[in-house]
Amino acid sequence: MDGRDLFFRFLFGGSAVVLSYVTAKLLPWEVIGGIFAAFPAVMVVAVMMVGMKKGSKEAAKIAQGSVYGMIGCLLCALTVLFSLQFTRNWWGSFIFGLISWFASSLFLVYMRDYKKKKKESSIKPDHG
Repeated sequence: MDGRDLFFRFLFGGSAVVLSYVTAKLLPWEVIGGIFAAFPAVMVVAVMMVGMKKGSKEAAKIAQGSVYGMIGCLLCALTVLFSLQFTRNWWGSFIFGLISWFASSLFLVYMRDYKKKKKESSIKPDHG
């Protein structure tokens, strides 16, 4: 990754995050603001940058991986919501949510790889 790539990632990703934040703050409905706060700015920029540099096939791999991360985001948001309701500790809820995001995303990738390996092993004939 060169300096130009970093600059464009910063420019596009940062702009998307700032736009999402400003939109969330300007809207009078908190729930809509929360939806914009969860805007997938990083994913959009990552897919765009990889697509420009390496093509659509590699961009599709990034998009596929983002599905697992976004499912993890849903679990993170639910974890933070319920943790805040029970503990009223925003810092601990935040940390617990990040852990749930990372662990659930990795678990989904592991399950995908496990399922793929299992499918491959059932297709190959046994030469024994």
